Amino acid sequence: MLTAEENDLLCRVEGAAPMGALMRRHWLPACMSEEIAEPDGTPLRVRLLGEDLVAFRDSQGRVGVVDEHCPHRGASLALGRNGACGLTCLYHGWKVDVEGRVVATPSEPPTSTLGTKVRHLAYPAREAGGFVWVYMGPRETMRELEPPAFAPTHATKVAIVKIHVACNWAQILEGAIDSAHSSTLHSTDMPAANVDRALAEGGVWPRPSDDRAPRFEIESTSYGFRYAAIRRPIRNPDTHDYVRITAFLAPSTALIPPNNVYRLANVNVPIDDTNTMFYFIAWSESGPGIDPGAWREFCRARVGIELDARYRPIRTRDNDYLQDRDAMKRGDHTGIPGIPTQDIAMWETMGAITDRSRERLGSSDTAIVRFRKIMLDAAQRMARGEPAIGTAAPRMPHADVRAYEGIVPKSVDWRTLGASREPAAAPSGGEDRAERAAS
Repeated sequence: MLTAEENDLLCRVEGAAPMGALMRRHWLPACMSEEIAEPDGTPLRVRLLGEDLVAFRDSQGRVGVVDEHCPHRGASLALGRNGACGLTCLYHGWKVDVEGRVVATPSEPPTSTLGTKVRHLAYPAREAGGFVWVYMGPRETMRELEPPAFAPTHATKVAIVKIHVACNWAQILEGAIDSAHSSTLHSTDMPAANVDRALAEGGVWPRPSDDRAPRFEIESTSYGFRYAAIRRPIRNPDTHDYVRITAFLAPSTALIPPNNVYRLANVNVPIDDTNTMFYFIAWSESGPGIDPGAWREFCRARVGIELDARYRPIRTRDNDYLQDRDAMKRGDHTGIPGIPTQDIAMWETMGAITDRSRERLGSSDTAIVRFRKIMLDAAQRMARGEPAIGTAAPRMPHADVRAYEGIVPKSVDWRTLGASREPAAAPSGGEDRAERAAS
């Protein structure tokens, strides 16, 4: 459980909130590259950490992320003309480029130097892994963008689902690192089966265990933590374990155990305190992976079908996510199609910001408790002027981090599986208390 003050510290990101300041020390996805693929194409409204921004691609193919409101009188640049290497406001013709320079003020006299004295808010923007990334922190703390965990090379095949979720970022992240829920909530889509490993076949993800109560072990790292959910496998349960390893990469990414076709990642970008842009990513470094269109169809997250043009689902809390009770009588566990929509129904119905003082946590919540304590400690350190979590040496590049799943002999140390190890970070007293609280 968290107090109201702790809950606000964990969840709030707008204005001067410490968690927002922490987020700003990391590169964040502003949008998918495909959303502004065309040079001089339609500008895209983007809202991050409570700020209204515009993303666009200029005539030279450069991407820019700037304040939505024109520096002259505040009209929206999302409605502006994109051309000749800048956005031109419709109101009086003021024009800004990707770096925030005011390059035209046609409503001013020819001798005016007003434009040279104005600098529009523009954030550094880069592209990688199918995303436009933005750095919203102080320039003196900026590191160059590294390959993201889900796109370690340019050749990585990446498929992205994007969904606007009407709740706070932290409860979405907690869902991503909660391995226990998949055995219940997603039991129709992840059925237990007599197989060697998790598969992606026949429209479902069968996996080799019917154990709904895994035991958990956690290893702290410089970037967050890795943890193992250890289950009893269907085959050879006396001599083997089924191990699923999830990695949490602060501030808002989870690498989820893969299947035989693709790896999985979850990136959660706070729009503001009570809305989040949720990205569910399937990626493959070798083999065919999954086509982006097929991935969106599988996840029931296609624009114009399950989502509107702004990536908002048609299945909402107001319509009970169009839950099919007849399908439930026929054996479907939730009556809600699509793994992301099943998750969203849980996240949103917890409230825009869930009241964590009312929870009753158990042993299955060990990783969630660790996440909270790590991020609360990180926010407090930021407030004291210390570096953001994951930015100070020693640090492991995210592209070197991996999740894992497989059946292994009981004698195998799970910490050796899936990724090259780094020295474990020493747990703080707060983390020790957290794990006792969850037991």
